[in-house]
Amino acid sequence: MTNAEKMEALRGEIERCRDCGLCETRTNIVLGEGNPDSPLMIVGEGPGATEDATGRPFVGRAGKLLDEALGELRMSRKHVFICNILKCRACVIDGRSVRNRPPLPAEVKACTKWLERQIEIVNPKVILSLGAPSARFIMERDFRMTKERGLFFPSKFAPAAIAGLHPAYILRKHGEEFEEAKGSLVHDIDSARKKVIELKKAGGEL
Repeated sequence: MTNAEKMEALRGEIERCRDCGLCETRTNIVLGEGNPDSPLMIVGEGPGATEDATGRPFVGRAGKLLDEALGELRMSRKHVFICNILKCRACVIDGRSVRNRPPLPAEVKACTKWLERQIEIVNPKVILSLGAPSARFIMERDFRMTKERGLFFPSKFAPAAIAGLHPAYILRKHGEEFEEAKGSLVHDIDSARKKVIELKKAGGEL
């Protein structure tokens, strides 16, 4: 089976998952998107409203910003594989109102196996975590975004891991702060890309 076929087989397993209550409130699972053969994997925390509605990761305003950051480096989703720790939206339903909420530890624990399976399929050389929750999971440490963003750390999931600001966080900034935060995301994606090249050269793959 190709990696793409393995990923689609995994989709069916996740659609049948009932390991936590999020399966009761989701519209779609959000498996992931991009190139499952890529050496660079981008991991966020979980899907929001637009992702839940479409079944695609990082869509809406946050996804557009991520695509713009990739585009500044002449990259697109076909050059990376993008997914989240959680495959279902964590939300609070209050009458007709539905809003996002942080996932519960039990929900993260229930979904961990699916992300681990995805990482096994892709077998990335570098993982770029977007946001502190993803960074803490991938790097297994109390990650401090303000001090450790853009630095490489070891991970059991890949030879190298780095964290960048989440696009949703960047969108809360304005003016010069927004431009600076967006620039840092572009820089961190570029650092991850260059680390892939470095690791390939060290392994004699180029």
